[in-house]
Amino acid sequence: MAVYSTDQGRLCPVCEKPADSCTGHDTAPIGNGQVRISRESKGRKGKPITLIRGLPVNKGELKRLAKQFKKLCGVGGSTTADEIVIQGDQRQVLMTELLKMGYQVKLHGG
Repeated sequence: MAVYSTDQGRLCPVCEKPADSCTGHDTAPIGNGQVRISRESKGRKGKPITLIRGLPVNKGELKRLAKQFKKLCGVGGSTTADEIVIQGDQRQVLMTELLKMGYQVKLHGG
């Protein structure tokens, strides 16, 4: 257990190193468990994308799920800090797949 000190700033609760120099730990879930699927086209020249937010998984699992969903839909996509972005309006396909995996899913927005 590290002794509290303000010399180095905040400490990482896992490795007890300064938070600025901590490499990060891929153990904590990102989302809050309320999985929401939404469609957006703002800022993309009218082309729709499907966003999946709130998945209670870590970053590695989020990337694995994104790869699986892209393959399932036959489209491209990416991950950001806490969401999966899939090209096109794939809400129904992704909702069905997430329900099969046991997640509670809500369609969010239009």
